[in-house]
Amino acid sequence: MHRHFQMLADYNRWANRSVYEACAGLTEEEYRANKGAFFGSACRTLNHLLVADRIWLRRMTGEGPAPTALDTILFEDFSELRTARVAEDERMIAFIDSLTDEKLAGPFSYTSLTNPAPFTQPLGPVLSHVFNHQTHHRGQVHMILTALGRPSLVLDLVYFLRGEGKRWM
Repeated sequence: MHRHFQMLADYNRWANRSVYEACAGLTEEEYRANKGAFFGSACRTLNHLLVADRIWLRRMTGEGPAPTALDTILFEDFSELRTARVAEDERMIAFIDSLTDEKLAGPFSYTSLTNPAPFTQPLGPVLSHVFNHQTHHRGQVHMILTALGRPSLVLDLVYFLRGEGKRWM
């Protein structure tokens, strides 16, 4: 199970790099345009993804910043957001590397921002949610890019595994 989550963390970094590379070509107006995604624009969606990862990593490690609202804009500047994203992906990889199968199967307790009731679940399924959440919102950024007439992105896990992620096969 541990190796599976290491692969997902590596894939997550790869997919985030792809999305940020595609967004780097947007004009400021395009980057901030509300294209109907849940958080509206690429700017707001990419910020949300960083917010969510910081919240989850704070819950899991007890370290790092944890915004108190899911729609927090951490960085207005794309370059600063991109630098923070790279650092957060590396932080996630380091955390996953520190885990064992026993820790992944063990209980993990947290409180949600949207429902303050305490939850206890095995850590592994919670991490599955974190990576699935990234995929969900990266798909929304892909939709934004498509709506702006930008070339399609290839973000499927299988493409990662055929290329940069071959070591996981």
